[in-house]
Amino acid sequence: MAKPDRAVESLATRIQALGEAADLASGRLPAEVVDEARRVTRKADRRLAIAGDNTVIALAGATGSGKSSLFNAISGTRLAEPGLKRPTTNTSMAAFWGSQMPQELLDWLDVPRRHLVQGDTPDLAGLVLMDLPDHDSTVASNKAEVDRVVQLADMLIWVVDPQKYADAALHNDYLEAMVGHAEVMLVVLNQADRLSPDQLRETMRDLRGLLDSEGLNKTPCVAASALTGMGVETLRKTITNTVRKKQATASRLSSDVSSAARGLVAEFGDAKVPTKVPDARARELNKSLAEAAGSGIVRDAVLKSMRRRGSLATGWPVTKWLRRFTPDPLRMLHLDHAVPRRKRRAAELEPVSVQRTSIPTGGGVQNARVDIALRQLAASSSEGLPDGFSTAVREATLAHRNDLPDELDRAVAVTDLAMDRGQGWWTVVQVLQWIVFFVAVIGGGWLLLDLVLNYLQLPQLPSVMIGRAPLPTVMLLGGALLGLLISLLSWIGVELDARAKSVRAERALTRSIVEAADQLVITPVNTELERFNRGRRLASRAIG
Repeated sequence: MAKPDRAVESLATRIQALGEAADLASGRLPAEVVDEARRVTRKADRRLAIAGDNTVIALAGATGSGKSSLFNAISGTRLAEPGLKRPTTNTSMAAFWGSQMPQELLDWLDVPRRHLVQGDTPDLAGLVLMDLPDHDSTVASNKAEVDRVVQLADMLIWVVDPQKYADAALHNDYLEAMVGHAEVMLVVLNQADRLSPDQLRETMRDLRGLLDSEGLNKTPCVAASALTGMGVETLRKTITNTVRKKQATASRLSSDVSSAARGLVAEFGDAKVPTKVPDARARELNKSLAEAAGSGIVRDAVLKSMRRRGSLATGWPVTKWLRRFTPDPLRMLHLDHAVPRRKRRAAELEPVSVQRTSIPTGGGVQNARVDIALRQLAASSSEGLPDGFSTAVREATLAHRNDLPDELDRAVAVTDLAMDRGQGWWTVVQVLQWIVFFVAVIGGGWLLLDLVLNYLQLPQLPSVMIGRAPLPTVMLLGGALLGLLISLLSWIGVELDARAKSVRAERALTRSIVEAADQLVITPVNTELERFNRGRRLASRAIG
């Protein structure tokens, strides 16, 4: 029993794969193919849930084929009323061999006419043998009933007669359409007693050729006669073996799943499809978005702002105050805090915290480049996809086109430009500048005081010499020259810092823009590509 268990487990896995593939293909592949896959999934799930050890075999045939007589001959009963005695109904009849009627299964089959067969037939235990209405009946509901049960039965026995075994309705509407179920079908040439041996051989050869030409080479065909009993025992043995193996249900469901899965796989196609947006297209899009978002403007603003702030922090106190009259480029772009005056100096290096900027919106050229990049990304990502998935990729690419400017502006606004880091040396230079400045002021004040005392003819301050130069003169000139030298050296340092900071700021902005592009464009497109590839893998897995 281990093998059937593993077979059922494998079938359950394939059914699940088919259902998931249908869900992934929904709205993107033809509805009739997806609906068929879902119908098969629902049917298979339900049939496995109520399968038990029962086997459903249905006899179907055209008017006058002797189907009901053959039903009685096989079952050894008189349950089916042949010919004109048969009730005019569009419902099927079922006979069950066992001790208790499988009501749940028969309810699922929707068979109102049910018969329990008890006796010395243990080999048929668990068999549900169904007699269907004529598939070529002029009553539309009869054909509809046949079509319904044909989709549910585990095995189908098609009963034909010597006059209509090549009937186009049978072959076109049923046999050819069920080529994927060849292994769970059997064709019986009934009323073989009406033919001579030579005619029977010729008819069977012709029937075999018809089936083979339709791809049903795995479907057996046998000759029988319900009247004489010819071939009836062979049919009964075939049915008995089918019931004993308990594999008809799994075989039929497996064929259903494989057939539906092949339909999906055919629609998915076999073209090589990328698993994600090509890197080259993603880079081109990011570059276009960065230009449209004004990353170059922000980079230049960071460079100029760092120069201004560095000069304010490290410049010569006598002249650096002039810088305060020049606007801060970052503040003009709303990429800096508006803070109280008493905290402005400390806040000048704080990171950005606003949610909107004043960066000029991208012009026509930048917007055109963004549109071109989006179209090229959609085209390269959807190459080889079926129409439905290709449309979904294009829609995913352009879904947030109108939101891109605002989202990119927010991405720039919340990017930490790291303006408050890496300037510790500014404080050292600033302290040094003020010390030098005060030295120069003291020296200048000393000289000025001597000048005033001399003018008033008062005693002058003691004269202190450093070498041949008075100390006040050394303090004034030395402080001024040293302050200018420190300013020059710090300017070089500020310039190097400003350039490095602008490069780092541009990289940070690029990362923020890439994150926004990933969220609004790349991820939705990758989701569609993953949906396609996963759906195709699952459909292929469901074939078995």
